[in-house]
Amino acid sequence: MARLRAPGGCPWDREQTFDTIKPYTLEETYEVFDAIERRAWPDLRDELGDLLLQVLFYAQMASEAGYFTIQDVASSLNAKLVRRHPHVFGDAVAIHSTDVLRNWEQIKQSEKKTSATHRASMLDDVPRAMPAIMEAAKLGSRAAKVGFDWPDANGLFEKLHEEIGELKAELTAAPETQSRAAIEAELGDLLFTAVNLARHLKIDPESALRATNAKFRRRFAAMESSAGGSEALAASTPSELDLLWNQAKNAASEQLGS
Repeated sequence: MARLRAPGGCPWDREQTFDTIKPYTLEETYEVFDAIERRAWPDLRDELGDLLLQVLFYAQMASEAGYFTIQDVASSLNAKLVRRHPHVFGDAVAIHSTDVLRNWEQIKQSEKKTSATHRASMLDDVPRAMPAIMEAAKLGSRAAKVGFDWPDANGLFEKLHEEIGELKAELTAAPETQSRAAIEAELGDLLFTAVNLARHLKIDPESALRATNAKFRRRFAAMESSAGGSEALAASTPSELDLLWNQAKNAASEQLGS
């Protein structure tokens, strides 16, 4: 990477900055997820290499700017792993994974108190640039640490119904009083509540939605196949589309049961 960024290296690599590389980092992360979900281990090997390249890219740019080096990154990680695993490298005791997580969180909070970076809110260390579903899950989890949370999933089901009602109310308002901003806000509240329900059910909402996306892809492809292609599917009536969807859905259920 140092050679690629050096004079006489790759023109494209030399032009890149911390900001221009960010989209590729996100893309490579999702490609790692995709390889894992497909259980495509050779692909995962390659995608992990691509993700590692992102780390090397940032570290090289930081080194050029005099911020830190890749060796500093590795040393910092090594020290953090030792510091946050006192039950392995020290005298602390952790019998269960819950003990590990509790110790981990306590150590993180202690580190933040001694950090030179001041944050006005405990939510400030949740990155705003992460995907919205992940951010919502993190925000809900952080707020729950001080007791600002629903006591159980039942309260969230009630909240879901409440948010659905508020969204419907905005949608059924007279055209002259309808506000797109208000509709967007109510839909956002509904999605935020659904993400927090997933948290209470101990389900990763990102993984759940990705699984549903994959299921939708399979069923839609089955619809296209049954209809005789995408053009024939586009020419189908709503009732025909509904029938094709139910056929694809039933076929998938039969395969799961076999």
